[in-house]
Amino acid sequence: MLKNILLKSGAIKFGDFVLTSGKRSNYYVDIKESMTDPTALKEVAELISKNLTSDIIAGVELGAVPLVVAVAVLSGKRYIIIRKERPHGTKSLLIGQAPSGSSVNIIEDVVTTGGSVLRAAEILKESGLKVSMVICVVDREEGGRENLAEAGIELIPLLRISEVKG
Repeated sequence: MLKNILLKSGAIKFGDFVLTSGKRSNYYVDIKESMTDPTALKEVAELISKNLTSDIIAGVELGAVPLVVAVAVLSGKRYIIIRKERPHGTKSLLIGQAPSGSSVNIIEDVVTTGGSVLRAAEILKESGLKVSMVICVVDREEGGRENLAEAGIELIPLLRISEVKG
């Protein structure tokens, strides 16, 4: 069961935490750390793969990269990595290629408000790709589903934080 894997691997921690937003929380979701365990990574990648509906998969650096690569290996689908900042060299925000008009599922480790994946979806759409779904490992249930729905994007969480806390 995913909940047990994430708790055992330390991906969900309870205590007093300050989040990136500056907001305080009594729990912290750290999927990146747990995905360094190949057993946990394989389990999560298999669960994500069962939900795919697209031609291509994509994820935002850094947290989604191991997930996207593992899912690509399991599913045989091409993938795109979306950079957070425009780098030197080619200055492209996208690593990987997809034919214009391709459908893309975005894979994310944790969704809180959905801001990161909304930015990623916009970058993909500007490149001529169609985004209608985000698959995340954990939904913190802090408005992400609703914000994505307003943009016409469905959120498929493998686990909701209420299933862990409740």
